[in-house]
Amino acid sequence: MKNKKLTTIIGFEIHAELATKSKMFCGCPADPFGKTPNTQTCPVCLGLPGALPVANQKAIEYTIKLGLALNCQINTHSKFDRKHYFYPDLAKGYQISQYDQPFCHSGHITLDSSKKIRITRVHLEEDTGKLLHRKINGKEATLVDFNRSGVPLVEIVTEPDLRSSEEAKEMLKKVHHLIRTIKVSGADMEKGSMRLEANISLGDPDNLPNYKVEVKNVNSFRFISNAIDYEVKRQKKLLEKGETLHQETRGWNQKLKQTVSQRTKEEAADYRYFPEPDIPPLAISNELIKKIKASLPVLPDQQIEELIALGIEKRYAKLLVKNKTWVKSIKNISKDKEIDINKLANFAINKRINLSQSIEKVKKDFAKLAQKGITDVPLISATITDVINKNLKAVNDYQKGNVNTLDFIIGQVMQKTKGKANPQIVKKILVEKLGKSQ
Repeated sequence: MKNKKLTTIIGFEIHAELATKSKMFCGCPADPFGKTPNTQTCPVCLGLPGALPVANQKAIEYTIKLGLALNCQINTHSKFDRKHYFYPDLAKGYQISQYDQPFCHSGHITLDSSKKIRITRVHLEEDTGKLLHRKINGKEATLVDFNRSGVPLVEIVTEPDLRSSEEAKEMLKKVHHLIRTIKVSGADMEKGSMRLEANISLGDPDNLPNYKVEVKNVNSFRFISNAIDYEVKRQKKLLEKGETLHQETRGWNQKLKQTVSQRTKEEAADYRYFPEPDIPPLAISNELIKKIKASLPVLPDQQIEELIALGIEKRYAKLLVKNKTWVKSIKNISKDKEIDINKLANFAINKRINLSQSIEKVKKDFAKLAQKGITDVPLISATITDVINKNLKAVNDYQKGNVNTLDFIIGQVMQKTKGKANPQIVKKILVEKLGKSQ
């Protein structure tokens, strides 16, 4: 292994709770966050004998909507399956999920570099309960809250196309933004309604290694990025020693800043999948697919292209699309050809203009600010030198070829000048000082 090049190979499983009013297979409320434990349950989501599931149509439509937004093909024939494993938060001893006939398959999401990350499948399942670790009468105890059990959960599975934590973070943020744009989930990671699981291995991407380590249930972009970087270093060290790595599930310990082993990772055969006998196979009509597709709003990547077409730099457009009010205001104001729309975007991003105001007020504020931009090259150059000295890692990343970090450095300069420096001059001086990325 010492003589072989070890390439980082990363794939993802992204889980998001769907924003339906009721659970996946029963009529219980599907909003468990902050509720008194075990107050939103019934015989179905508690897995009691004789209770029968009925599929939530809105959850199925939301899953198809997400699949279409991710450029997936939709299966016109689909079914649910039983996935067996024994864990305290899984009342029935199995989870109703999907295996070989998911609702959506063969999609992709595109990174800023134009690299396509393939989406293997988008399928629907029920969420599990939640374990609560407490001290009771001085003794450690684990309690189970079944309020979350049965909440509709969509899972996005990618191919192992990612090669770094930076690519992973970008892809995850794009998926997160997409999910919120089409309003199928709040995707609030602090509440646990979106959870990230990375599959990481090192080896040859064209001849995948026979192991992968899954880092489970991470609820932060930063934490999953840190977990990937740690895991890559850990695996590389072991492989270079000649050790053999095996399928394994690990968790991320933020306090220790390291992954910790949880269990040997299961294979598909271990789950003993078979078709769910209590729910008949489903036929998805082409008319329904067309109706759902027609309901899709303008998606983030399309919005960014529209803003770029107006003359706005991509780095500003990427930030503007996170706020619908800003996008609407910018598009309306762009009709006034006397306004430098890119400069207006710069002012908005740096919080010097409030785009939520009336168009007349925005134009008036812009006219005042447009006269005040800092163009003093020596002053800007001195500020840039200070920013460079305080952000050496970002500078090093840029010089190694990560062009996205240039936007970060420019942002630091703009922040230090309170948004007053002329961004074109800042970029020109920075490129001169740092040289072109390799």
